[in-house]
Amino acid sequence: MSTSTMTPLGTSKDAFVLFPLGKKRFALPASTVTELAKPDKLQSFPHTTPLLTGVLVRRGHIVPVCDVAQVLIGPDAPPRKFYLIATRKFEGGASEWTALPVTGECELTNTPMLPRTGPLPHHVIGLLSLGNEIVEVVSLEKLAEGRS
Repeated sequence: MSTSTMTPLGTSKDAFVLFPLGKKRFALPASTVTELAKPDKLQSFPHTTPLLTGVLVRRGHIVPVCDVAQVLIGPDAPPRKFYLIATRKFEGGASEWTALPVTGECELTNTPMLPRTGPLPHHVIGLLSLGNEIVEVVSLEKLAEGRS
């Protein structure tokens, strides 16, 4: 499904949306994020992939819910309270909204992204230095693959 009607939250290359999963925070480029949504009725179905937990109906669109907490923090992730709606791009130029369950409210930051250093999972595309905290910037497309 195309998201050409939605305006992204940030357009600066240094704008990122920080989202919490448990006690750790991660970031997505703000240009990919559409909104933070309150919990909605998740429609589940029997034939899913490991990360696809169901779909939401949002603004007239069917939005797949990709629970990336398993990849980012493991199976002991606390209950998720909100859905971060972001645009996932596919080869060939197609895109669709994807909902990521998160454990709390998100935050917008304008911080330059640092390059990857050391052994990091393939879905980490860079790092943000926020005071005493290093936040991994993740690729939604690589996360949705479900491997670490």
